[in-house]
Amino acid sequence: MEHTGKHALVTGGGTGIGAGIARALADAGAQVTITGRRAAVLADFAATHPNLHALPMDVADEQATRAGIAEAAAARGPVQICVANAGIAVGGPFEKVRLEDWRAMMAINLDGAFVTLQAALQTLPADTPARMIVISSIAGVKGLKGAVPYTVSKHGVIGLVRGLSEEYMGSAITFNAICPGYVDTDIVRAQIPSVMRRYETDEAGALAVMAKGNRHGRLLGVDEITASAMWLCAQAAASVNGQTIEISGGQT
Repeated sequence: MEHTGKHALVTGGGTGIGAGIARALADAGAQVTITGRRAAVLADFAATHPNLHALPMDVADEQATRAGIAEAAAARGPVQICVANAGIAVGGPFEKVRLEDWRAMMAINLDGAFVTLQAALQTLPADTPARMIVISSIAGVKGLKGAVPYTVSKHGVIGLVRGLSEEYMGSAITFNAICPGYVDTDIVRAQIPSVMRRYETDEAGALAVMAKGNRHGRLLGVDEITASAMWLCAQAAASVNGQTIEISGGQT
């Protein structure tokens, strides 16, 4: 119960990777605020554990995000663990990307992470230890064909983490990014129809195509990403700062 007495905040915490990390933190004793755009999904998940607390919030809405995080801190204390996980993944040929599509991707994946981390940091009294984690992607460390806006947004959050780790160097706060490959989540399975069309295959074939995006040839489990996040939150990882933890079954 290493995190008993701490307040953790996980954006996009109602499903997938966010839910896995939120549950693990709750099991470790933290009071966990989970945020997301779907109030019913959050409420259903929060009902599964007494340490989970739902906060409907869209990270693309700056004022709502700042107000929501301040409200959560007032209720449960400073945000000593922040996991900026909320994100969207939409692909397609670059020549068909509209500026509004580009901006929507950046608003959630990059701007949302910026506002989330800044608002969380503002809840911390001086000299308070904290762990700030951004869920990037393997697309944050290499180019991803057919997903240029997503690739740029995920490169951007790595730059955010690296810049913050330098700005807060010498403090008790660390900043790191986790870069998963293809994980078996709803957001990945939502890509199946487009992959089926692109490769002229069925659902099983589309899943196989995505699995090949990981070096070991299989989709990752949420628990594999959760384990890395929990390690970064632990006292034993106090000297891990400004890093990108790649989880994709091999070297990129």
